[in-house]
Amino acid sequence: MEGKFFSKPDPSLNNRVPPGQRLAQGFPVLTYGETPLIAPEDWQLQVWGLATPKTFSWSDLMNLPQSEFTADFHCVTRWSKLDVQWRGVKVTDFLTQVELTTQPQHVLLHCYGGYTTNLTWSDFAREDNFLAHQLFAQPLPQARGGPVRLVVPHLYAWKSAKWLKGIQFLTEEKLGFWEVNGYHYRGDPWQQERYS
Repeated sequence: MEGKFFSKPDPSLNNRVPPGQRLAQGFPVLTYGETPLIAPEDWQLQVWGLATPKTFSWSDLMNLPQSEFTADFHCVTRWSKLDVQWRGVKVTDFLTQVELTTQPQHVLLHCYGGYTTNLTWSDFAREDNFLAHQLFAQPLPQARGGPVRLVVPHLYAWKSAKWLKGIQFLTEEKLGFWEVNGYHYRGDPWQQERYS
């Protein structure tokens, strides 16, 4: 895996690069299936389940507090990209606009194109997670999940759902696409939780 595109991390980065990962020289794009094409003005995000059903528009998202984020990005296919710069809305700020009817224990993320992935409530409702709409000061490219994706920096990147369109709040765990197909239910890169 070493060579032109990937390199072994310097030992000084052991606190930032999880075991078994290599540093990507670029920023690879991995996607299962076709890339959905959604214009920002057509994008919507629905919430339901243990929440009063509500639909957020692009303008609703833009009217929420905006934050800059710099986070490391770890792919389950064993590469990492350090210091990725994003702009978006903290999950905790977004949740102030959601009326929960019961305390969730889990969430299932739904995406344009049919992809799903699951998170526990404690892994989802964190201040360092965010709904990203910019990458390196540019609108988030469609290939990378634009117009809006979730970013969950502390877990493998398949949990950072691209083309986000729905958040379902649940009392019990419901597995997503890759989890049903053998990936780990949580995906902690520091524990190398790649597969179940």
